[in-house]
Amino acid sequence: MKIAVVTDSTSYLTPQEVADNDIHVVPIPVIIDGKVYQEGVDITTADFYANMKSFKSFPSTSQPPVGEMVAFYNHLGDQGYDAVISIHLASTISGFYNSLLKMRNMVDNIKLYPYDSQITVRLMGYLALEAARMAKAGADVETILARLDDLRASMGEYFIVDDLQNLVRGGRLSNASAFIGSVLRIKPLLTFDDNHEIVAFEKVRSTKKALARVEHLFAEAKAKVDYPLRAIIVQGNNLEAAQAWKAKLQKQYPDMPIDLTYFGPVIGAHLGDKSLALAWLKDIDKAYDA
Repeated sequence: MKIAVVTDSTSYLTPQEVADNDIHVVPIPVIIDGKVYQEGVDITTADFYANMKSFKSFPSTSQPPVGEMVAFYNHLGDQGYDAVISIHLASTISGFYNSLLKMRNMVDNIKLYPYDSQITVRLMGYLALEAARMAKAGADVETILARLDDLRASMGEYFIVDDLQNLVRGGRLSNASAFIGSVLRIKPLLTFDDNHEIVAFEKVRSTKKALARVEHLFAEAKAKVDYPLRAIIVQGNNLEAAQAWKAKLQKQYPDMPIDLTYFGPVIGAHLGDKSLALAWLKDIDKAYDA
């Protein structure tokens, strides 16, 4: 069976990773002042943040059109693929996954398996990379999906944002009312809860204290598992702070791979400027060697 692997642009894979692993990436639309851009196609991350202060209204996001997605999957079938595992951002922050579930019967020459990553950004990217690696090695759909479930269960993340305006306006924060009106210099800490919804769970005074709190929470999570982890630092127009944080964590965990990646326009539209996150998952390069 020939299996295609699809993800969306919020996985923030590099062009080299996409090419080397034969991954198909669907751009997610971002709407800025009434104009629709395709993430990674006609708007770059650098341009998005550079012009953010000049936006007349808060940017928003949308889903790829159903007709285009049906044609895309059918085209994969025409290319000789028998099945497609399509891995996308959490269904709690986007309706894209649920739309794919509804269109499965509309795709007539390939078997479509939508997969809810329950997350986004580079964490989701690693799901796509592992699925592609397994598909290339000849694994069947059921084996790949089981591996994705295992990886997904190992994920954790904490976000530090400057303010909650974008998340509140976009309706992506499930407990927004408890945090609206926070005083200046409060750094809200966010995570995905057990229902895979974004929630604010603490207010920390100052970025320094926020970083220290996240480091402590990560240490607690790491101590509870018996497999190697890979950590990921994610930044939204906050590269210098992210680099310093990575250097600090790498000294603390010298044997742990720590990636540095970014929030692109789609996720940045909701998190705003100067966001940071620490995320982790089972290290796919070590955990399955046996």
